[in-house]
Amino acid sequence: MHDFVTMLDKNLIYIAHKIKGDTLIIQVASSRTMVQCPYCKIYSTKVHSTYQREFQDLPIMNKKVIILLNNRKMFCINPECNHKTFAERFDFLAVKARKTERLIDNILKVSANVSSVTAASLLSESTVTIGKSSICRLLKKNSSDK
Repeated sequence: MHDFVTMLDKNLIYIAHKIKGDTLIIQVASSRTMVQCPYCKIYSTKVHSTYQREFQDLPIMNKKVIILLNNRKMFCINPECNHKTFAERFDFLAVKARKTERLIDNILKVSANVSSVTAASLLSESTVTIGKSSICRLLKKNSSDK
């Protein structure tokens, strides 16, 4: 399981997992000692608080994968920065995202040549939770990114 977690980010550490029905729930945390402020780029070691972030990843062995990330909120130590606190960020997950980038890529590949209703149906068969309106929103966002 550790190898799977480090495929997402080398700074993640595996804590625990459990299988609940057709869902695999994996709990992870960051191993970073210093976190860069996304606003001023200064590194901080001062932890403000910790909260749990939940997101979906690619299915494993026909099981829906939910990852619970113990995410830290940090104090920015730069007195000239306009933000006093910031949340730790990861490359594999956009800010406020509920799905990993690789799951979104998979959703876009499946929905590229079929209707959003068909894509939602196909994805639900492979244990991905997504609705047709979310697929339309992802397709629209992806077409505007190019």
